[in-house]
Amino acid sequence: MSKFALPLQGAQMLFVAFGALVLMPLITGLDTSVALFTAGIGTLLFQLITKRQVPIFLASSFAFIAPILYGVQTWGIPATMGGLMAAGCVYVLLGTAVKINGVNFIHRLLPPVVVGPVIIVIGLGLAPTAVNMALGKTGDGSSVLVAQDLALFISLASLLTTIIVAIFAKGIIKLMPILSGIVVGYCLSLFFGIVDFSPVVAAPWFAMPNFVAPEFHWQAILFMIPVAIAPAVEHIGDILAISNVAQKDYIKKPGLHRTLMGDGVATIAAATFGGPPNTTYSEVTGAISLTRNFNPVVMTWTAITAIVLAFVGKLGALMQTIPVPVMGGIMCLLFGSIATVGLNSLIRNQVDLNQPRNLCIVGVTLVFGIGGMAFGIGEFSLSGISLCGIVAILMNLLLPAHFHEQHKSR
Repeated sequence: MSKFALPLQGAQMLFVAFGALVLMPLITGLDTSVALFTAGIGTLLFQLITKRQVPIFLASSFAFIAPILYGVQTWGIPATMGGLMAAGCVYVLLGTAVKINGVNFIHRLLPPVVVGPVIIVIGLGLAPTAVNMALGKTGDGSSVLVAQDLALFISLASLLTTIIVAIFAKGIIKLMPILSGIVVGYCLSLFFGIVDFSPVVAAPWFAMPNFVAPEFHWQAILFMIPVAIAPAVEHIGDILAISNVAQKDYIKKPGLHRTLMGDGVATIAAATFGGPPNTTYSEVTGAISLTRNFNPVVMTWTAITAIVLAFVGKLGALMQTIPVPVMGGIMCLLFGSIATVGLNSLIRNQVDLNQPRNLCIVGVTLVFGIGGMAFGIGEFSLSGISLCGIVAILMNLLLPAHFHEQHKSR
């Protein structure tokens, strides 16, 4: 094998992940260059903790989009980063609990009846933002950035391209539906003259990413901690997926406790620099299954490539020129897909919603999360995803399960 083969394969893996990696910070207002840097650093830290045994790449987590949007609007980016560091600590604590109590501990604390509706809330809670951006408005709908008719045409083209590539494409292209949608939408935006290149012209070739130091605000921390539930469970699914692809049991070696801790430390490190929290990327797992190269060193080169590109100032500026309708069209599919993951969790695990206990947990969680329920005493308040996450866990722990068991035994 050529000495250049591993670096080239590493760069290819970053290309597969690139669309999703940069879309998340673009939606939330974070710096794309910082996201590239923290994806690279996070992956290297993950490899250090897991003894470089798992061929997986970590980058921007979509599960945190809604909480980050709310956090940035309410407390600002530094305080939001402090909350995300706390969410990363939850991963580390879960990893410690798994090491002490075994893998089944996660399934007892976070069964599908808890995780499913929380993930659904994360996806559907973002629906208005996606539609507003697809119509050429800001995420909150307060102002118009692109004429509605033109915005709708571009957003639908981006959306349809993403769908067509995801369903009908073959080979490596099939793994890049988001990037394909961005390219088509961007080309149409260029044709209609709504792309402003002045930031790219003004940007230097070499530039430091816009790092942001975290601040610690107790409300932001309490808000973010429950959000870690969904990606923690998603992490387990991703580790099982890469285990099946590589024909190795990574749950046992290096162990789920190490992979969870690695993901948590990566998220803490990302928030330290002002980047989005990290998660394992299933797109890259798909690319690995296609290339059949299970060497974790490839992911080391993917991480190094991401870190190098983070310091290319013109690349970061180019990402900022992507018009709102392009992102809005893709988000219509993306956020719906997040909600579908939660729904699939309920279906795959055969959660019986005819059982009053399960119906109560799922129903209350969905209404609290989507309806915007809020509890507050003085300055202390809980709402949205954090509230529905806590409510789902408490209801699962407190509501008796024996009625369900008796019913099953008959």
